[in-house]
Amino acid sequence: MSDETEGANGADNTISEGETDRLATIEAELADAKDRLLRALAETENVRRRAQREREDASRYGATNFARDMVAVADNLRRALDSAPEEQARDETTRNLLAGVAATERELLAALERHGVKKVAPQPGERFDHNFHEAMFEVDGTGRPAGTIVQVLQPGYVIHDRLLRPAMVGVAKAAPGGAPESRRVDEVV
Repeated sequence: MSDETEGANGADNTISEGETDRLATIEAELADAKDRLLRALAETENVRRRAQREREDASRYGATNFARDMVAVADNLRRALDSAPEEQARDETTRNLLAGVAATERELLAALERHGVKKVAPQPGERFDHNFHEAMFEVDGTGRPAGTIVQVLQPGYVIHDRLLRPAMVGVAKAAPGGAPESRRVDEVV
């Protein structure tokens, strides 16, 4: 057999330099295409997750403005009840009216709670929390530590885990001429 026959039968496995360059170029293009594909898939997954999160937020918090309006109605029902205490109602008609307003307030608050709106009603003596309370004024000489709630003007509300409206409160003022009174970390509020 001659050397030419071996070459024709494919026994000569050498690749020319031109073919090596071409193969390297194709491999580089393949790696680049694979990288772009993986990045596109990751971006698509991120967009899908973001859209899912936005749908969930819209579902949970879409009624925020409506809930804020209904909270104002609940406040007005409470003001109506506070303006005419039941003990002072002399006739049966007034007592029935107050009972009806109280029942309406309870039903409204229950409906709000069923839809994730909860009342934030701090009690005097609690520690002021800027996440849920809005300090409207400070009071001197209360005998309580600075930053303690001394009066609640209006309750606040949250919708699921977001603040809808802060509770409006009055807080104790720091003692004059001294540093604010501190509380122990282990003290229960």
